[in-house]
Amino acid sequence: MALTNMKVFNEALQTTTIETLGQMVDKFNAASRGSIILTTEGFQGDFRLENQWQGLHAAQRRVDRYAANNAAAATPLVQIQEAGVKVAGGFGPTLWEPGQMAWVNKSPEEAVEVISRNLAEAILQDQLNTIIAALIAAIEARGTLTTFDQGAGPITYAGMNQAHAKFGDRSGAIIANVMDGVSYHGLIGQNITNANNLFKSDGVTIVDILGRPTIVTDAPALRESGVGADAKALGLVAGAGVVYDGSELIVNVQTTNGKERIETTMQADYDFGITVKGYGWNVGTGGKSPTDAEISTGANWDKIATSVKHTAGVLVLADI
Repeated sequence: MALTNMKVFNEALQTTTIETLGQMVDKFNAASRGSIILTTEGFQGDFRLENQWQGLHAAQRRVDRYAANNAAAATPLVQIQEAGVKVAGGFGPTLWEPGQMAWVNKSPEEAVEVISRNLAEAILQDQLNTIIAALIAAIEARGTLTTFDQGAGPITYAGMNQAHAKFGDRSGAIIANVMDGVSYHGLIGQNITNANNLFKSDGVTIVDILGRPTIVTDAPALRESGVGADAKALGLVAGAGVVYDGSELIVNVQTTNGKERIETTMQADYDFGITVKGYGWNVGTGGKSPTDAEISTGANWDKIATSVKHTAGVLVLADI
């Protein structure tokens, strides 16, 4: 395969991958009702900082018209800062022999299609797994304020309802659930039969359960091994988790000699940013370019919202 052909191959790979991923993002966002948002908006720098005004509802007080006219405590006007963090990932290297393509009379475009679709789905899965891990870490760290432990047995719809009740009169703001396949089929076994598929990609399915979309995906953070609650399901509000992906995809295709047959490898670097509603990434303890373990550590996510009712959502735990 000539060097000029490899250059065309490289450019085609980048274009096709970004296009495919963008199409999947649109489908996912529409089906999940915006509880988890995958966006192609860019993310500059290591962190994303967004200032918000803290609510002033605490300034309301009762007045006694007949009491002494004492000084009233002032409620300061305060800004809170929601911080997100950029995450880095890689794909490959993948290896093939150009002679193989010619031998089976296949075109380079077919290899582009195979690699790009797998890369796009791998990035989507990584983004979803990462934002789910961040959501669980931030919500579970708040303890009983946002988490309901239903005890032994599979996750039940009653348990999910108890978790939603943590939001009190704002439970209606919870618009979607997230669980893994085992928990989902446990619900199906409890005669919850309304399960219309809304979106499906490799490893990600969104179904409708009793009027609410439920994202079904075997994200590692949804199942914890060992002693304790090892099944987890999220109840999320609109914009609970946002993934910022500005298509920062760097692909390198390289053909090398020195062996009996010529070999070609492809390797890709990518990154994306994540934010969790009502929480801020602690840049001091969590740091830059975090690992999966750091993203999954609750202490690295600070609650910045005044009330948990203004945060990302709730969590139900079950000990299976």
